[in-house]
This record gives sequence, C-alpha cells and structure tokens, in this order.
Amino acid sequence: MPAVVDSNSPGFWRDGRFNVFNSTGVPLVSAGVDQFQWDGDSTRPVQVDSLDNFAMWIEAVWQNSDGSMYAWYHNEPDGLCPHSSLTAPRIGALVSYDGGKSFTDLGIILSSGDPIDCSAQNGFFGGGHGDFSVILDREQRHFYFLFGNYGGSLSSQGVAMARLAFEDRGRPAGAVTKYHQGEWTEPGLGGQVTPVFPAAVAWQQEKADSLWGPSIHWNHYLESYVVLMNHACCGPRWPQEGIYISYNADLSNPAGWKRPERILRGQDIWFGPNYYPQVLGLRWDETDTIAGQVARLYIKGISMWEIFFSR
Repeated sequence: MPAVVDSNSPGFWRDGRFNVFNSTGVPLVSAGVDQFQWDGDSTRPVQVDSLDNFAMWIEAVWQNSDGSMYAWYHNEPDGLCPHSSLTAPRIGALVSYDGGKSFTDLGIILSSGDPIDCSAQNGFFGGGHGDFSVILDREQRHFYFLFGNYGGSLSSQGVAMARLAFEDRGRPAGAVTKYHQGEWTEPGLGGQVTPVFPAAVAWQQEKADSLWGPSIHWNHYLESYVVLMNHACCGPRWPQEGIYISYNADLSNPAGWKRPERILRGQDIWFGPNYYPQVLGLRWDETDTIAGQVARLYIKGISMWEIFFSR
C-alpha cells in the first residue's frame, strides 16, 4: 500500500480511480489507477474539522450514490492512566462531501461502559472498543460493526458486534446498538456486549489469548460475509499466532458465524509484522468490503498472496 499501515485500510472508487486510507494515528488518503498502480505524489493528510478525537485511524468507509462518504475511526485518548501509556480506544464517525479529502467529525458512537484497568499487562489497552471494520448489509438496512472489546469481565471480551440503522447514518451518536445476549438492545455508548468470538484469556493478562482486528467483506462468489482476524497468543505485546477466517450469510444472526479456521501461521508471515489481514478485490468495483472468488490478501499493507475461495 502507498503509506504506512497500522489498522484496516479501507478503499473506495471515485471518478474511475481507486483510493485508500492508511492510518498511523493521522489518516492519509492516496489514489491510483488501481491497487497496483499508485500515483507517487497523491498521498496527503486527511483534513478533519476537529482535532478533539485524535489520534485517529480511519478503518472503514461507505460511499453514497450522490458522492457523499461516511467513514468510521478508531480513537485512542491519552492520559487515562498516570505514569502509563495504556489507553482505551473508542469508535467514532465522520462524513465527507468532497471525496474523502476533508471530513466533519460526527463524534464518538461506540465506547465501553467498563472502567479502564490501568494494571492491564497486554502492553497497549486497559479496556475499550476498537480495531474494527464496518459493512452495510445487502438489504441496506443496517451498517454492522465488528470490533474488539478489550475490557470488562473475560466473558465480555473478544470480537463483538454492533449495528446502525441505514437511515441514521448522518446522525449516528446515540443511534448505535450493541449485540448482547441475543438482542440488539444495548446502547453503543457504554452498553454491554456478548462477544461473537470470545477471548480465551483476558486482555488484562500478560498472556492474553484472543482473536482481534476483524476485517469483513461480502464475497459475491460465496454469497456470504467473510471476516479475517488476527489471533494474539500467548505473551506480552500481542504476539500473533496466526490469521483466521470465518463466514456468516446473515449478519443479523451473530450466532451464525462459523468456527474460525487458521489460514496462516504467524511464523509463515516472514516479511514484517504479521497482523491486520484484509482483502482487496480485483475488479474495478471491488474494495476491502466486496470481493469475489479471487482477491489480494494483505497483511499490514503488504500483499504477497492471492486468496482463493472455493465452495
């Protein structure tokens, strides 16, 4: 990818060109003919009307037919734990009317109700919601969020889900609901979650064991949603055991996710950091959220493989 990657990197087509957001706390946007031919001078910082929710990582986008664009970001507030860099991420929303060059911040829409644990031993987070992706369902009823929950009791930790009604996309604050105990009734700000991919060892522990960093797409060949995830296990600072995949044909049924299967071992990824898996589809109308039988598989912004799906 054309810039340094530290999260899911969403892409979109505009005026016959492919664009991608890469983030390391400050989002950048780049353009090119396609994912293989980037303009050398196109990478530029994204302008946001407020700096209140920086550091910011743009991790998902959706473009209206009228050209307006909604994006969602991971935010890491600082100063939460005295004498510690631990943070507790949150998820916020943006809107753009100029093709992703500049955005208006719509505020935080997903946050944890659990207090931050400043004694957490994983090295980065003392709680919070983050490392996520978003997709609009095929019926255009809801945007679905898959995100990591890093705090609270072990039974609530892992990869969780929330959703936003399509008609509320322009006013999302207070409109997101989390999935909890079979219902979409918990508030996005402070509500409880039931993880769809539960952690085995809590993130407060030095040897946390959990899937994280979900990247979801609709696979039109399989006619199913597909999610790729990292697996952190079992030592400090999130060593990656492998990359996992799961499938679900109906996002309104979180219990429908298949048991995750490993597709790569961490040790197989020899070219750099072995996390942040995602796909980019190969057709002109495909992105990180829609792909077919064959797509490029990226790990932290580098693609050494194609990924081939078979029924």
